[in-house]
Amino acid sequence: MNQSLVQKLTRTKPVEHTVEHATTEHAPTSNGLHRSIGLFPLTMIGVGATIGTGIFFTMVEAVPKAGPSVILSFLIAAITAGLTALCYAELSFRIPASGSSYSFAYATVGEFAAFIMAACLLLEYGLAASATAIGWSDYLNNFLNNAFGWHIPELLRSPMIVSTAHGVEIRGGHVNLPPILLVVLCGLLLIRGTKESATTNAIMVLIKLAILIFFVVIAFSGFDINNFHPFFSPDNGAHYTGMAGVTAAAATVFFSFIGLDTVATAGEEVRNPKRNVPIGILAALGIVTLFYMLVAVAAMGAQPAYKFAGQEAGLAVILQNVTGKTWPALVLAAGAVISVFSVTLVTIYGQTRILYAISKDGLISKSFQKVNAKTASPVQNTLIVCIVVGLVAGFVDATFLWDMVSMGTLTAFIVVSLAVPVMRKKENGKGVKGFRVPFGPYVVPGLSIGACLYLMFGLSLTTYTIFVIWMSAAILTYFLYGMRNSRLNLLK
Repeated sequence: MNQSLVQKLTRTKPVEHTVEHATTEHAPTSNGLHRSIGLFPLTMIGVGATIGTGIFFTMVEAVPKAGPSVILSFLIAAITAGLTALCYAELSFRIPASGSSYSFAYATVGEFAAFIMAACLLLEYGLAASATAIGWSDYLNNFLNNAFGWHIPELLRSPMIVSTAHGVEIRGGHVNLPPILLVVLCGLLLIRGTKESATTNAIMVLIKLAILIFFVVIAFSGFDINNFHPFFSPDNGAHYTGMAGVTAAAATVFFSFIGLDTVATAGEEVRNPKRNVPIGILAALGIVTLFYMLVAVAAMGAQPAYKFAGQEAGLAVILQNVTGKTWPALVLAAGAVISVFSVTLVTIYGQTRILYAISKDGLISKSFQKVNAKTASPVQNTLIVCIVVGLVAGFVDATFLWDMVSMGTLTAFIVVSLAVPVMRKKENGKGVKGFRVPFGPYVVPGLSIGACLYLMFGLSLTTYTIFVIWMSAAILTYFLYGMRNSRLNLLK
């Protein structure tokens, strides 16, 4: 078709094409995925992608910014995620396909915006997988030390590219080997098939929740209300005083709510997606928020805020300090090793499904949409993702990654919120039955956008600089390849 540049940028993918596989439950073929995930394992995918990262690792980054008021940071992040979860629930009912917010954007606000959204999601999932794999190394080392009295050599558990007070430092000969091994294991499991991966993830998530309950019970035995005074962080010379610290910490921990998006990425592999995806999103949010708040309060009550800075395997160390014994720390470190495996697994899974959806639309190479007929998994896609994630995890300091993931997540949530009123307008008052955001199409989405923008203000200038560079590369890719190869060029 002869279209103007503006028409090409704003063309939308008809919903009937977006959900072209949504009504079939046939055996897997080389051209499609298989509907093999039920409501419980779907909910566990969301919980698995969320619980673990924000609690096990980011408190070390967030508490020095907010102090005891980090509890408010988690609450603000949860409220923001909750508002967006309602938008996700409505859109996932209408567009039950792989690709999550990318697919939502393509069906509502246009191809160019959808491609930019895809770039945000790729940044979000890829760096989240790398960051969680890096944190896994700390807990593995803590477990090995408590269990066998052995440390992983420093050269094999520290990255080459490190952020220091004096800037970026290159440490020749250093490699963080445990995260690379973790990514390899996740890749092998994902290549075996989605159903097997989802079942394994559900088991690991249940173990994770049990371990966190174990932590809360023991940490509360050492609870000291004085650890919450002063509640807000005083002036520490880093511009994190009072609510500024709360906002900065909320922006840092927000990426841990990536699990909501991961549930939606599984839309094309879920049985009865119009029912199960919205329920799975909201159920995962409820479970995650409850556990985040319990663990945050217990941790802050058991240890003064100043001790969190630079603390490796923080929750395990808290239990060891509270009890004076190593076995509780050993149990928690073992649980963290298992649970963070599940976080890494589902974030890599989400990355591959986004690439699958973009490739199916012709906007990137067709190699990403090839599905193995026997395992129903995109093998080549998974291998490429694991290589990139493994290299980043093995050679880059996690300090560079946390805020970048939050930026990608917040951008994705804003676009999802914008898509709700657009989708309602496309319905032309037909009143499609199913889950709908309460209070009309503008109130909740508007509040969600406002909350996301508020958290964005807490991110650093470095984060914005890297984000602009990434977006520039994405725009260049779209104009050089995506726009010319889009499947919408074939639609009459």
